[in-house]
Amino acid sequence: MPIFSTLFVFMVMVSLGTHFWLSIRQIKHVKKHQDQTPEAFASKISLAEHQKAASYTIAKEKLGLIQLIIGTILLFIWTLGGGLELLDQFIRSYHLNPLYSGVFFILLLGFISSLFDIPMALYSTFVLEEKFGFNRTTFKIWLIDLVKQSILSLVIGVPLILVILWLMNSAGSLWWLYAWAVWTVFGFVMMWAYPAFIAPLFNKFTQLDDISLKQRIEALMTRCGFQSKGILVMDGSKRSSHGNAYFTGLGNNKQIVFFDNLLESLDEEEVEAVLAHELGHFKKKHIIKRLVSMTFMTLAGFAILGWLMQQDWFYTGLGMSEASIYAALVLFSIASPVFTFFLSPISAMISRKHEFEADDYAAQQADASKLIDALVKLYKDNANTLTPDPLHSAYYDSHPPAPVRIAHLQQ
Repeated sequence: MPIFSTLFVFMVMVSLGTHFWLSIRQIKHVKKHQDQTPEAFASKISLAEHQKAASYTIAKEKLGLIQLIIGTILLFIWTLGGGLELLDQFIRSYHLNPLYSGVFFILLLGFISSLFDIPMALYSTFVLEEKFGFNRTTFKIWLIDLVKQSILSLVIGVPLILVILWLMNSAGSLWWLYAWAVWTVFGFVMMWAYPAFIAPLFNKFTQLDDISLKQRIEALMTRCGFQSKGILVMDGSKRSSHGNAYFTGLGNNKQIVFFDNLLESLDEEEVEAVLAHELGHFKKKHIIKRLVSMTFMTLAGFAILGWLMQQDWFYTGLGMSEASIYAALVLFSIASPVFTFFLSPISAMISRKHEFEADDYAAQQADASKLIDALVKLYKDNANTLTPDPLHSAYYDSHPPAPVRIAHLQQ
């Protein structure tokens, strides 16, 4: 077996073993603490609610293990198992223009991969989420969403793929720099376009009509020096009972979006506190920092791809006999996560730091006790476990564990 093939197998198994070990730890830890609600939450979350969150967490973790195993098997089939090689030979038999061959190859791979994803998506929505009372979507809505997503992927993705492949083929040794610039501009355009053109295709957005709450929110934004294009309510309850709130858009196109079921669950002061936390991310420049870090990581990725596509061992080591620009792009896309999985806890650590800073800002601009009340309601309504395994949480969680976060706010 080629050296790079051996290294690839080794890294896949290390990654698989790490994720498997962490999941088993999470399941055992949550089970161990499911029979008693943590003291800090005992007055607001019943034992039955705590146990529901434990069962939901364990069920999701077990499903994640199944998906992990299936994903690993498919990864080996596509690469060392000859799946991509077989697909490549099929595409080459048509003797198409290299750019069209590349687009055809990527689209066909994406279509086949999506077929494997559908059973797990159906199970997650209509079995797991249904079992715990979170699913509110119908098969018709789910199917329509799938069709819309597929059409959008084609309309948006095909031109982007063509441009990237053309640059890889025609822009010389610095193609990766030009491709990175195109990718970066594309990302910013999508951030601008998403709230205006894409999100409304899936959900209905209406202006917040609660005058009292609107005035409270506008007063908070004035205090924080924040300008928004609008305060919108999204019909999130159409698909799930999970509540949420978020900012979207860039520049003057920024919008505040509340899920309708979130507004039903929280009172005005709690909504204000949650929004103050989100505003904290902007005031502390967390969004800009994330964009900058992702931009430089993408640059590094394109630079590495620019070097790898010139190495024959990169193709043969992952099961492909002939080099091509589209093969390099696909192989890099599916193999790079295997070699970068160890970055996840670093990213999670930075994200948790940002969450603490946003909480601190919220405590200055609103009532910290109301933010605590809102968080407790969200933990309860979304069945988030109050007792995650510390190592699992450190590796995966973008938000601090519930007890740690509440204790921090109480200080």
